[in-house]
Amino acid sequence: MKLQKIVTSSKKRLGRGHGSGKVKTSGRGTKGQKARGSMPIGFEGGQLPMIRRLPFLRGKKRNRSFGEKVYPLSLERLIGLPDGTHVTLEELAKRSLIAKDVKKVKILGSSTLSVKLIVAVPCSKSATRAIEKAGGSVGMRS
Repeated sequence: MKLQKIVTSSKKRLGRGHGSGKVKTSGRGTKGQKARGSMPIGFEGGQLPMIRRLPFLRGKKRNRSFGEKVYPLSLERLIGLPDGTHVTLEELAKRSLIAKDVKKVKILGSSTLSVKLIVAVPCSKSATRAIEKAGGSVGMRS
């Protein structure tokens, strides 16, 4: 026997003779509303439906993720900074490298730097290596 034939089984056809096992009531039981016609979606036999048991979810942006987004900043964008610059959120915002409302930044990338920077924001491992190789220092690591 092949594995494909074991895994895939055909749908049970309803009302196709007594030998099929699904004749007469076709697996719906006897009588009652659910045996006769099609039922509305979410019908639970008269029990209070789940959709009505749960409270209303009101308000805007209900499904937004919590916490502040971390803004990724490429190491290549720091190449234009002068030697010995203290790289902080305020300094990056002042030089228009990030928006003023950004609260979290992480410097990413592994390009080569030629300027010494004193970085006080989180950096990736490869960015930290590149900054330290250029003679700079990293205060925060993450």
